Amino acid sequence: MWLIQILNGLFNSLLLFLVSVGLSLILGLMGVLNLAHGVFYLLGAYVGYTVGSLTGNFFIAIAAGALSSALLGFAIERLTICHLLGEHLEQVLITFGFVYMFMSITKFFWGGYPKIMEKPAFLEGSVELMGNFVPIYRLAIIVIGIVVAFCMWWLSEKTWFGIKLRAGVEDKEMASALGININAVFVKVFVLGSFLAGLAGVLGGPVIGAYIGLDDKMLMMALVIVIVGGFGTIQGALLGSFLIGFTEVFSKLWLQEASLFIVFIAMAAVLLLKPKGLLGKY
Repeated sequence: MWLIQILNGLFNSLLLFLVSVGLSLILGLMGVLNLAHGVFYLLGAYVGYTVGSLTGNFFIAIAAGALSSALLGFAIERLTICHLLGEHLEQVLITFGFVYMFMSITKFFWGGYPKIMEKPAFLEGSVELMGNFVPIYRLAIIVIGIVVAFCMWWLSEKTWFGIKLRAGVEDKEMASALGININAVFVKVFVLGSFLAGLAGVLGGPVIGAYIGLDDKMLMMALVIVIVGGFGTIQGALLGSFLIGFTEVFSKLWLQEASLFIVFIAMAAVLLLKPKGLLGKY
């Protein structure tokens, strides 16, 4: 039983990491509170479900879902966000408006009933680990999440783009004065965050599904993780995801009705000890 719950915690944590890491970088670098971030998750889930149903190919569904969210993120950033940098109230209002627009669009195209994406045949079934039967699909998502987390660390710490990204998070004005095109970094970070959220939507589709209101839940969890981990740090997003992901799983095991309350208690406890988050600087 404990092994199953630990693996469920890993699955939940790494899925939440994919959603929250982009939001953390967007907040830390751009100072943009994007309330439509959960829309990217839900769009990826819906598009992945549709493409997977039409083609029967899980990998095409992943590509379609993640890329559709990236394209939507690019459009939102270029058409609205880039003109509202520093205007926090306007950012909140316009991204909140996108949430309601997307709600109407999803009702029109996909209806109000939940959609569950089919698992690929090679990931069906379970394997026995220490006397427990564990779904192969969840193990696969855990491995994918670990690989993506490593790639994000490598991108941040070992590439020129990562150097520019970290410089922008530390001091945007100084980075611009040193010749870094900070606006180009803004676009790439926003699109990357949208892509990862869409990827999480597709990967979570066979387990969580897609339904109206799921975007709000994912946004709320991502915001809690960003607050707990600290703005603008990949390591903070990962650490916050593990803390909140495991807290949610085990609180549902013991006190299902109070699981969300316990998640917020955990956030409050972290903020009492570390007001800027576990690894935050701002």
